[in-house]
Amino acid sequence: MRIAEFLAASLEDGNPDVFIAALGHVAKARGMTEIAKDSGLGRESLYKALKSGSKLRYDTVQRVLSALGVRLTIAPKAA
Repeated sequence: MRIAEFLAASLEDGNPDVFIAALGHVAKARGMTEIAKDSGLGRESLYKALKSGSKLRYDTVQRVLSALGVRLTIAPKAA
């Protein structure tokens, strides 16, 4: 649950680099080798995808989130 809250808070910033950095921190904390294996991505490719300034693909985001046991959802803005 903490991972989901942390990533959700990073999305609220509006800067994609903040989300990419947060996703990278979580993946590193879990173990990049394990996340790479569970996501079907190469370890080096994962490091490149999660570095600051990368142009992270939606497919990669989905695969990493799935490997972390979380999912991306859409909700209406709070008034």
